[in-house]
Amino acid sequence: MALSRLFCALGVTLSLLTPIGHGAPADRMSPMMGRDLKMRAGEKIRGVNLGGWLLLEPWITPSIFEATPDSVVDEYTMGKVIGKEEATKRLQKHWSSFITEGDFHDIAAKGLNIVRIPIGYWAITPLDGDPYSQGAYEYLGQALDWAQSANLKVMIDLHGAPGSQNGLDNSGQRGGIGWLKGDTVAQTIRALERIRDDHAAHPAVEAIELLNEPMGPKMDMGAVKSFMDLGYQSLSKASNVQIAFHDAFQGPAAWNDWGNDKANLLLDTHHYEVFSDGQLRMDVRAHIGSACGFGQQMAASNKKTINGEWCGAMTDCAYWLNGRGVGARWDGTFNYEGQGSSYIGSCDGARRRGGIDQIQGQDRANLRDFINAQMVAYEKADGWIFWTWKTESAPEWDYRALANAGVIPVPPNPYNPNICG
Repeated sequence: MALSRLFCALGVTLSLLTPIGHGAPADRMSPMMGRDLKMRAGEKIRGVNLGGWLLLEPWITPSIFEATPDSVVDEYTMGKVIGKEEATKRLQKHWSSFITEGDFHDIAAKGLNIVRIPIGYWAITPLDGDPYSQGAYEYLGQALDWAQSANLKVMIDLHGAPGSQNGLDNSGQRGGIGWLKGDTVAQTIRALERIRDDHAAHPAVEAIELLNEPMGPKMDMGAVKSFMDLGYQSLSKASNVQIAFHDAFQGPAAWNDWGNDKANLLLDTHHYEVFSDGQLRMDVRAHIGSACGFGQQMAASNKKTINGEWCGAMTDCAYWLNGRGVGARWDGTFNYEGQGSSYIGSCDGARRRGGIDQIQGQDRANLRDFINAQMVAYEKADGWIFWTWKTESAPEWDYRALANAGVIPVPPNPYNPNICG
């Protein structure tokens, strides 16, 4: 979930909150962008991410990081600080228990049709000298069989690239951006080709994502698009998968002139509303209007477009959401690379670290309305994938907890389909 640190890394706000247009343009391509693949033609994508499983994020499973020194802020530093052998031992325990076959059947029972599974390059094609642990890739293969048994489709998401494509902990290495330097593009392509060769033919695999959230505003976008071309060329050798690509924080419309000669493309854009002061100060009606406007932008894309990451949160209070040791903008404790924040409200109770039962009354009603609006908005295009399936203590981000509590309907049919007008 890279946008949780996007604004602390960039110090900017999203420019994607202003509605443009209504509905799909006349030249919008078919829902499957080419041949019908494994999902039924015209079927909306309704899915959930398996975040924090095969690639750790401190805020999703804080207990794993609390058992390490403060200097452990991601998988890279985990291996460096406690050693690869000990890190592998702990990760094997996590991989075998955090997500199981039962989760896939529970996801299907809640009316969803796809899971997006993030994984880092180091699990697939490790590099000499990497401190990362190996073993997650074997669980990915098992997950595909579990998905098939539950009648779910899978998007395999390359979530971390060599050198880090965004400098955020969810890329595996927090700090600077080293991707696009040296041999990192070729190394990324090798990871994608192994995924293609090993898994593209699996009946559960619907899509492979070229790379999650490259930090376009800090990169040469010409080089990013060149990588997209190379990645597409490699993955298109497997004609039975959709090829997903993230918008690199450029917005859906920025890609209308790219890839129109390419079949089976899936544009993945992400939308959160808690990572700038302006967003945090919006009331629930403004949040709903913002989400509805973003859905209009998605629908105006000339490609099949989904929101591959979103949530119900309207504060950034979730424990370590902005990174281990980084506070929250909401309560004025945010401190990252010299950036600070001013107090908006308290991060007490479930806002900080708790369960869905702590969210009651008007707060629960607002949460329910905001999620409902986002489902409606993103289905104006081709659908959505919620971030994430489960957490240890962040209920506004926890699809399983929200659905079990009735905040998200089962199946996820919006109770107010007209909320966006």
